[in-house]
Amino acid sequence: MNQFGPEDGLEGDSDDENHDNLPYPEALLRSDFLSPDFDASKYLSSLSDRHQTLEDLQSDLRERSQLLSKELLDLVNSNHEQFLNLGSNLKGGEEQLEDIRVSLLGFKSGVLDIRAKVHAKKTKIERLICEKGNINRQITFGRKLLEVDMRLEDLEDRLASMSLGQITNGTFESHNTYKFREEIINDENQTVSPFSPISLENLHWLSTDFCSIESLMAEIGTDNPFIIAQKARMIKSKNEIFVNLRKALIQNKITEEDEKIRILKLLTIYRELGAANRAINILREFKLKE
Repeated sequence: MNQFGPEDGLEGDSDDENHDNLPYPEALLRSDFLSPDFDASKYLSSLSDRHQTLEDLQSDLRERSQLLSKELLDLVNSNHEQFLNLGSNLKGGEEQLEDIRVSLLGFKSGVLDIRAKVHAKKTKIERLICEKGNINRQITFGRKLLEVDMRLEDLEDRLASMSLGQITNGTFESHNTYKFREEIINDENQTVSPFSPISLENLHWLSTDFCSIESLMAEIGTDNPFIIAQKARMIKSKNEIFVNLRKALIQNKITEEDEKIRILKLLTIYRELGAANRAINILREFKLKE
């Protein structure tokens, strides 16, 4: 065993010389510590291939820490004035924040006030539009009532003129509003024969106007007080039209002028007035008298 003693000693000296001859590891890179997911344990375990002792690693880390502390101190010293100004700027910040908060509350209050005014204005406009629509409907309704009165008065005037024999030989036409455009009146010096034939065209326009007035009254409403008040005038006008139609039938029988054609036209007018049976009864009456 003694023969291995000197050899063991030589081998130990050889290991020391080998450690001394190892290359010194490179300095730790700063970028290694800047990784977002930096883990100290993993990082230290990755340094196993640097061929250095634990003491060397600790010394390296210590130097790195001192260097960082020195850099931080230099940074603070170089920006000392800025740090002081930062403190001064932050002083009174709460008051400024309070001013901003108060301003925002005032702005919010103003917005709510304007919103309430806009809503009130919108409600008022909608109400006025509704009132305008109601007024327009009432105006239209009033115009219809006035039209009934005017057209009925026109019809009465024409019937009165026909009864007086002022337009027995003349004709009259109707506008779109069912008013007469003109009346052909016999010459003042002309004497009207009691047997002058009544114009069928005049009777036709009279019956047409009467029916149109009835339709307008039905459109307004038969339960309207004004329409109810006009029923007596309508009945009177209708009876006067029947009187003139009867006269036309009598004249037709007396003059025998285009008897068949004239009778058919008269029957058509009676039918428009819803009284065709009345004409048939009149014809039967005259036939019996013969």
